[in-house]
Amino acid sequence: MPFVIKKFHIEEKQKAFLFLMRELGLSQSDAQRFIARKRVFANGEAVVKDKDEICGNIEFITFEPISRGLEATFETEEFVLFDKPTGVLIHPQNRYTPYSLIDEVKYQYGMDANITHRIDMETSGLVLCAKNKKSERDIKMMFQERDMKKKYLALVRGEFKNELTCNEPLKVNKDEKSGVLRSIVKVDEMGKSSETYFKPLEYFSDLDMTLVACYPHTGRQHQIRVHLLHVKHPIVGDPLYGVDEWVTTKYLDRELSMEERLKITGASRLLLHADELCFEYKNVSYQVSSNVDFLDEIFKSISRETK
Repeated sequence: MPFVIKKFHIEEKQKAFLFLMRELGLSQSDAQRFIARKRVFANGEAVVKDKDEICGNIEFITFEPISRGLEATFETEEFVLFDKPTGVLIHPQNRYTPYSLIDEVKYQYGMDANITHRIDMETSGLVLCAKNKKSERDIKMMFQERDMKKKYLALVRGEFKNELTCNEPLKVNKDEKSGVLRSIVKVDEMGKSSETYFKPLEYFSDLDMTLVACYPHTGRQHQIRVHLLHVKHPIVGDPLYGVDEWVTTKYLDRELSMEERLKITGASRLLLHADELCFEYKNVSYQVSSNVDFLDEIFKSISRETK
C-alpha cells in the first residue's frame, strides 16, 4: 500500500510544521502542504493549521511508492515515457489505491519525478513523465501551449469511411450520486472549444469495426471518446459513452460483470491507445512510438459474438 501511517510520540509541545521539518526532513512548503491535506493527526484529531502546537501521540500519513517492474519505453536525462497498461490509474484515487503509475515514476526516479499529463485509467499507452521539477514545468507548458503532437489508436463500431475533423465544444457534466462525484462529458455549445482529427486505417468487415488514428488538437477530458460518439462511431469496449444509462451506472458502481461488459460493449477494455508523441525539447526533436502491439491487444479483448 503506497500510503502508510508513521507513528511518533512527543513529550513537549512544538509547532506542527517544525516537527515535520525536523523529524522527517521535509521542506517548510512540503510540511505545510501535508498539514493542509489533513495528513497529520495529534491524539486522533487532524491538525488543521501548520502553526498549531502538537504533543502526545502523532500520526503522519505519507506516500511511499512501490514498483511492479514496469519498464520505461524511452528516456533521457530529463524525462521518461512509460507504456501505461489499461486499468492502471495515473494517480491514486485515495489512500487505499494499491498502485498507480505515479508509484512507478517516483520509485524509479525519485520523489521529484512527476507525471506531466493524464490519460484515462482504461486508456493504454504513452505517458510522458519529468525526472525533475524544471523539466516538469517545461513539459507541462508544452502541453498547455499545444506544442505536443499526440496520436491515438481506437477501434470503433461501424465502417469509418473518410477522414474528418470534429470540433464540437465539450462540457463536463458533474452528477453526485451516492456520495460519489461522477463526471460525464457531452457535446454542448456552452462547452470548451475542442478539436480532433480522425483518419481511418483499416476496416474489419467480419466485425464491422474500424481501426482509426485520432489526433487531438486540444486535450479535453474524454475528448476522443465523446467526439467519436458524436460522429456515430463509439469506441468498442467503452462502458460510459454509446451505451444505455443503466450500463454506465453499473460500471461506475463497479457492479458491471465482465460477461455483461463483453456482451454490451464488445470488449473487456476500452480499445483506445496513446500510440505516439511528437515534440521538441531543448532543441531536439522527438518522435516516440508505443512498444505495445495494439492490434494484438484488440484481438485479445474483443467479443466476436457482438457487432
